[in-house]
Amino acid sequence: MKFTLSWLKDHLDTTASLDEIVDALTRVGLEVEGVEDPAKALAPYITAFVISAEQHPNADRLRVCIVDTGDGKPVQVVCGAPNARTGMKSVFSPPGTFIPGKNITIGVGVVRGVESAGMLCSAFELGLSEDHEGIIDLPADAPVGVRYVDYAHVDDPVIDVAVTPNRSDALGIRGIARDLAAAGLGTLKPDVASAPVPGKGECPVAVSLDFAVDDRHLAPAFALRLVRGVKNGPSPDWMQRRLKAIGLRPINALVDITNYITFDRGRPLHVFDAAKVKGALTVRRAKDGEEVLALDGKTYKLEAGTVVIADENGVESIAGIMGGEHSGCDENTTDVLIESALWDPLNIARSGRSLGINTDARYRFERGVDPAFCIPGVEMATRMVLDLCGGEPTGTHVAGAVPVPAKTVAFPFSEVKRLTGVDVPEAEMRRTLDALGFAVHGAGSTVEVKVPSWRPDVDAKADIVEEVIRIAGIDRVTSTPFFRDPQTVAAPVLTLIQKRTRAAKRAFAARGLMEAVTWSFIGKAEAEHFGGGSPALALANPIASDLSDMRPSLLPGLIKAAQRNADRAIPDAALFEVGQVFAGDAPEDQTIAASAVRRAQARPEGSGRFWGEAADSVDAFDAKADAFALLEALGVPTGGLQVVPGGPAWFHPGRSATLQFGPKVVIGAFGELHPRTLEALDAKGPMVAVEIILDRLPPPKAKPTKVKPKLTLSDFQPVERDFAFVVDEAVAAADILKAAQAAERTLVSEITVFDVYRGTGVPEGKKSVAIAVTLQPLEKTLTDVEIEAVAGKIVAEVTKKTGAALRG
Repeated sequence: MKFTLSWLKDHLDTTASLDEIVDALTRVGLEVEGVEDPAKALAPYITAFVISAEQHPNADRLRVCIVDTGDGKPVQVVCGAPNARTGMKSVFSPPGTFIPGKNITIGVGVVRGVESAGMLCSAFELGLSEDHEGIIDLPADAPVGVRYVDYAHVDDPVIDVAVTPNRSDALGIRGIARDLAAAGLGTLKPDVASAPVPGKGECPVAVSLDFAVDDRHLAPAFALRLVRGVKNGPSPDWMQRRLKAIGLRPINALVDITNYITFDRGRPLHVFDAAKVKGALTVRRAKDGEEVLALDGKTYKLEAGTVVIADENGVESIAGIMGGEHSGCDENTTDVLIESALWDPLNIARSGRSLGINTDARYRFERGVDPAFCIPGVEMATRMVLDLCGGEPTGTHVAGAVPVPAKTVAFPFSEVKRLTGVDVPEAEMRRTLDALGFAVHGAGSTVEVKVPSWRPDVDAKADIVEEVIRIAGIDRVTSTPFFRDPQTVAAPVLTLIQKRTRAAKRAFAARGLMEAVTWSFIGKAEAEHFGGGSPALALANPIASDLSDMRPSLLPGLIKAAQRNADRAIPDAALFEVGQVFAGDAPEDQTIAASAVRRAQARPEGSGRFWGEAADSVDAFDAKADAFALLEALGVPTGGLQVVPGGPAWFHPGRSATLQFGPKVVIGAFGELHPRTLEALDAKGPMVAVEIILDRLPPPKAKPTKVKPKLTLSDFQPVERDFAFVVDEAVAAADILKAAQAAERTLVSEITVFDVYRGTGVPEGKKSVAIAVTLQPLEKTLTDVEIEAVAGKIVAEVTKKTGAALRG
């Protein structure tokens, strides 16, 4: 919600500075998102007189201008504007001035051999409009040497506030002024603009609300007034300046008046050219398949649920959202119909979403407008039309009835202290509620508070407490720690999945991965590639065509993010994300996944090239290390974990594996991504990934049956023996390690694979796997005989379990 300071002061009588107003707005719950103060940005620019403008000696399209800036010392400026000429007045920026439209700071330079000190500016270069066809051409009576912001009256600061959905009253500047007045920054001025305007005769255009009994809530009231003999044209400069300042494009006086009142009072209106309206107006549901050419130049096909305003020609307006082009007002309009209506917020929201239209009118109607201002809105618009366009008004025709709510809340003043801990004096509470428009009746400790019509969000005692405390100041609420009984330990607050989510993020970050947050929805083709894409997970109203389905995996988003980094000269991307994935539309189908992607040379030990060794790309074992580091950080026991070769279809079949606790408890997968997967996502490898479903991890035991043994350090020398086994290609190295470990659990303290060989001396279809086994005696030093006995057990067990043969 944007407004200018002078516009605010039309409603608020205050001497407060801009900074004080900004602080107060945030304090009362209207957070200020930005302030644009053109007086500061345009302060260096001054009005100037072009004494002469001669052709540049070395350029056909440049002129050498001698400019009088008002200080008696003419300066030379090289100008390329086609309208630069002798005797004109324009705007000059001296050297050292920042030019917002070009994002540069102008200085003294040489242009084609001619010195130029400063610049003559266009409106585009000052950031005032998109006009860059020539420099600003000021009237002949413009003074020379004064600040341009003072001369052009463009020194009005623009304030942008964030309005929460419940505060529909703050979508009008008067509502904001009311809050500031309640906060002590001034006095709310009387509302004289909406006073009744007498009319002559009845409005000749009849209006009917054509709804079934159950649908009457769609349009409770519709007010219409005709003003004859208007002269439409450009709106006055002061109105155009305010509309431009908040980002609106002035169109003509009649349309600008409705836009002005929309922001001034939060009351959207619409104007019809009466000559283009045929017969009576009917407010009804649209007929399936009806179309309307709207004011934005687009034709919309309407659904049966959409409410429209129609005449004998057909649909003239989409109620509460956008008018039709056929009956719009232009410079030829002489008779105008002013409409002010009430619409059902839910219906407006649904219709706006289905049509894909978001206007200032829809934004306000779907949040709820002040019903009591329906008729005064017509009066205010009528007065402005008479002031700016002339004409003669008729009376106002009202179809239906304006439902003015009469909500009253029994409010004990003690409720403020009970809910907030702040002791606000009763007199201050009464004063606050009165300033906000609440009527307080009663003299005891509990009073009756009548809620104003513009506050549909206030229903209960707590809502009134909120109003009192936001004006009193949240800073008056003291911080009080929760009570903690020293005799007891507080119960855990976080659930297991919440704890694992946080631990997973810390574990991945500790391994040099950067956290990414990607969209929860992806394209249909991508979803199908990763096992999703079912109709149940398709979005009814996607924000973009390539974001149409809920994601079945976090990997598509991470892969594309890694590639975007590579496209921007950051090839060694290591990213992770912990978030929701969707296998279906049932609650149990939504799970939490922890996923990571490494690209190019983004290895765990460090990214990029290193002078001391060859630069290796990431491989499946880097992803495996990430997976096991994650499981270790989460405290998941890996003794029974099975690493099964091969993963889902999006992984390389020979360079990936599935992690599972038995065939029915698959917890995830890791490995190198399949080339087809990278091609489908327009990415380039090498790229490896890991994805673990946190919901599928076994929960920790409530009462552990085993206690971690105490640390025992042996006094005896460990012994290391190497074994090389010849096995079939299909035998996994992990099976060899498991068999060797089982041969003598009390003595084998460590076992690792240090070599895999294929070639001369090894038969076709076989491979040699070499392992190093460390024997750690605990009671005495091992003799050669004992060592050979253990070695024999290891060979026998590996041979039995894997069919291996000891390599000679």
